[in-house]
Amino acid sequence: MNNAVKLRYYIESLCIYDLKNDEVIASLLDLLASTKTEAVLKKQGAFFNRVSEHGSLKSYISRLILSDDNIFTKASASGKADRLSESVLYGVKSDLKKLEAISDVTPKDILSAVSDSEIKDILITMPAWENGSAVFPLEKNWDTQLGALSDYYKSNGYGLFSKYKAFSWREHTLFPISSTADIRLTDLKNYDLQRRKVVDNTESFVNGYPANNVLLYGDRGTGKSSTVHAVLNEYANKGLRMIEISKGDIPDLTLIREIISNSPMKFIIFIDDLSFDSHDDSFGELKAALEGSLSGKKANTLIYATSNRRHLIKESFSDRENDINRNDIMQEQLSLSDRFGLSITFINPDKKDYLDIVDKIAADRKLNVDKNKLHLVAEQWASKKGGRSPRCAKQLIDFVESAEKRGKDW
Repeated sequence: MNNAVKLRYYIESLCIYDLKNDEVIASLLDLLASTKTEAVLKKQGAFFNRVSEHGSLKSYISRLILSDDNIFTKASASGKADRLSESVLYGVKSDLKKLEAISDVTPKDILSAVSDSEIKDILITMPAWENGSAVFPLEKNWDTQLGALSDYYKSNGYGLFSKYKAFSWREHTLFPISSTADIRLTDLKNYDLQRRKVVDNTESFVNGYPANNVLLYGDRGTGKSSTVHAVLNEYANKGLRMIEISKGDIPDLTLIREIISNSPMKFIIFIDDLSFDSHDDSFGELKAALEGSLSGKKANTLIYATSNRRHLIKESFSDRENDINRNDIMQEQLSLSDRFGLSITFINPDKKDYLDIVDKIAADRKLNVDKNKLHLVAEQWASKKGGRSPRCAKQLIDFVESAEKRGKDW
């Protein structure tokens, strides 16, 4: 049996890591099955193009292994790989050994399986794809790396949740976010007490301890959303994931939780800039999701929300017509905000704190500028922007840094 035939059988016999439907593996299977016909030329060209789009073959297949969704990856992610049967573990080892051999396939294997000399003459003229190297923790002898693989899945998750750390919910479906803001907690200046509360709560959550849903409320531009994004970046390598939803998606909270209920990952469901009209139906849906419904709370999910108002319901003039109605509205407002176990206030800084934030961001950027001039321009900038805030400070420094690098006056 030549190597091309053996590798074809390897692909067809994959069990646990059943990657036959992957576009590159499927293209390779087509190529391996075409060595007795002139279609091999077209198939090899197609395979070369597909592999080249992804770098090298071995690194691509090893990444497929690290992001696969199967019985072994799920058990490993939840720390239960040692409970799998011997037959399953044997299947994992067998598949890994086959996949390593598949990743080593070269044009010579195809050439040796072709008997037609004229086709061989053309095959020789075709470019060879890169085999490259596997990504960590897969290096050599993949079938001996079960322990390292299991540790990887435990730290990084499996399937879609191993490839992406953030998702958006649209049209009743999870969509991965390929690029998220690379903001770290150290990038955020001041508000240390507020951020410490969010960090402590999140740390408890990812470590499996009791934690609270969180409402971050206060003035615009004070870093509420940035704090949530930075927390995700801080704990993504410990199994934290985030699903961002809009207020209109609140009725889907039960569905979202059911979809991720069996995942060992920890999920923050993030609702940015939350507020309701007094007759908004999703208000009640969120109350039930926070606490009170049968499906209200799952051990692997928390809700983090930001708002510019402590009382999340916008009042109309008619809502204030009498004291009784006013009291009802107040009670309704508090019934929602109180269901967030942790409510954290962010308010605009005074002049001293604002200029301190400006100085700290400038220091991070290593801007060697006149401090008095910077403070003067910072105050003018805040006046034009309608008030002092960390966002205002960052926008100012962006402007100053750009001007300095271009040799322009600011």
